[in-house]
Amino acid sequence: MKKEIQFSLLYRDMFQSSGKYQPRKDQLERIAPVIIDMGCFDRVETNGGAFEQVNLMYGENPNLAVRAFTKPFNEAGIKTHMLDRGLNALRMYPCPVDVRKLMYKVKHAQGVDITRIFDGLNDANNIIPSIKYALEGGMTPQATLCITYSPIHTVEYYTKLADKLIEAGAQEICLKDMAGIGRPWSLGQLTKNIKDRHPEIIVQYHGHSGPGLSVASMLEVAEAGVDVIDVAMEPLSWGKVHPDVITIQAMLKDAGFKVKDINMKAYMEARALTQEFIDDFLGYFMDPTNKHMTSLLLKCGLPGGMMGSMMADMKTMMPVINMSLKAQGKPEMSIDEVVVKLFDEVEYVWPKVGYPPLVTPFSQYVKNIALMNIMAEAQGKPRYSLLTDKSIWGMILGKSGKLPGEVAPEIKELAKEQGLEFFTGDVQALYPDNMDDFRKEMKENGWETGPDDEELFELAMHPEQYRPFKSGVAKQRFEADLQKAKDAAMAKQGFNPEDILKLKRAKAEPITAPVNGQVIWEIDVVNASLAPAIGDKFQEGDHFCYITTLWGEQAEVKANFTGKIIEVCAQQGATVNKGDVLAYIERPQD
Repeated sequence: MKKEIQFSLLYRDMFQSSGKYQPRKDQLERIAPVIIDMGCFDRVETNGGAFEQVNLMYGENPNLAVRAFTKPFNEAGIKTHMLDRGLNALRMYPCPVDVRKLMYKVKHAQGVDITRIFDGLNDANNIIPSIKYALEGGMTPQATLCITYSPIHTVEYYTKLADKLIEAGAQEICLKDMAGIGRPWSLGQLTKNIKDRHPEIIVQYHGHSGPGLSVASMLEVAEAGVDVIDVAMEPLSWGKVHPDVITIQAMLKDAGFKVKDINMKAYMEARALTQEFIDDFLGYFMDPTNKHMTSLLLKCGLPGGMMGSMMADMKTMMPVINMSLKAQGKPEMSIDEVVVKLFDEVEYVWPKVGYPPLVTPFSQYVKNIALMNIMAEAQGKPRYSLLTDKSIWGMILGKSGKLPGEVAPEIKELAKEQGLEFFTGDVQALYPDNMDDFRKEMKENGWETGPDDEELFELAMHPEQYRPFKSGVAKQRFEADLQKAKDAAMAKQGFNPEDILKLKRAKAEPITAPVNGQVIWEIDVVNASLAPAIGDKFQEGDHFCYITTLWGEQAEVKANFTGKIIEVCAQQGATVNKGDVLAYIERPQD
């Protein structure tokens, strides 16, 4: 029998590649013991990348979620790992050194064993410091090769990069085939090169299903000596996600490899729970096209994980594109035509901006350049005329690291015309330490820094998301977004807006005006324009609003039961009659 190959379940990445949000803490706590009972996983990806930002976006503390999810795996002896963007750490733009260092200490304390460090440009200078910081923080650094396919990204290129990262202290190497476009034979050769040179180094393969190559790639890397393979499971396997563990286990077992058996009873239970989470709220933010595989991805090289956001962008831009075409007397385009045009434009733009591997955030940047070029063409303007985004220019100018290839002359000339200069120095020096500023902000707000400074880290890492989380605004926005998504789903089923309102109100109870007068939500002038938001919660007896009568008296309206707002019917200053509905509140579900 051949060597044993281990499986890692990318439970949270399954959702990341399918939609906008992640499971809640309580859902992660429910699924963890079932994953353990499946008996086939030696590793589970528990956090990292955008996973924690989306917790904040729907009003949940990601630190509590990570601790809760890792705990049962730690106790069962299953390794946990996270996704780490090197210079960017857990966000889309660069981090100061003090924030990067704190991350590893916090995540180690929270129960995360391995950090998968990648750089979107494959710039070793952005990865190597994180290897050092991870070791200092007590974590296992798994350095990552972002796999793509171009004249530059050869087996030799990746082999040399792996040598450099291992020499710098990486204890493991991940082949991150984020778009699933790595060619199986080349991936096998790369795996063999690494194992021949560094037999003690663990090699893990991560490949999305997207264009359909990843199953063949998994067999090739297995034959070449890979140690761990990332997999998914139904109902979120395949499509733009990852191959299912059942298929890969069967394939490797037939090829003579030692693989663990799957407890199918637990698999089916985990499958049902995952579907329950989708039905609960996650499915409202999943584009159905993410369930599809497409060979078109081979042409453009875009990762499957960003297809959901791309399709959302497309739906937003379509009316604008067609309006511009119509104004010029040109025929309008269907969304399929624009998608194909976008893929062609990505293929054209990619080498012009130096072949950045198409992984977060650079996949988004290249896609956005292509989308802006399509928009410019529809408006009768030249390519790149709408390119003003500072983050995209930062990538082009070298402020995110060294690009693998040369920037095209026309892009260099455009930068010169705009007074922009290329940067060749130490990228980290552009982002000085700033932890003291965040510590001061927490003290001024009366916020606790948390165990192991984890709350301080969260603010420093995700300030744009953490502040709305702390104020409660994030939760309100999410509740409103969820209600809109639910309404849209009902509309697709043939319900008109009036039907939807009736169904919503049937599950709620009204709060009515006790007298004739004018609605005043807040007496405080500063907040006078603010009515409650969808999702705001009230306890029975809470102040609700005031009604100012014609003779100047103010009647206070109180919530007559506990629940959350699902509809506001009277805005600030509205005139109402006694008995008119001010808002509808839905009681908590049993």
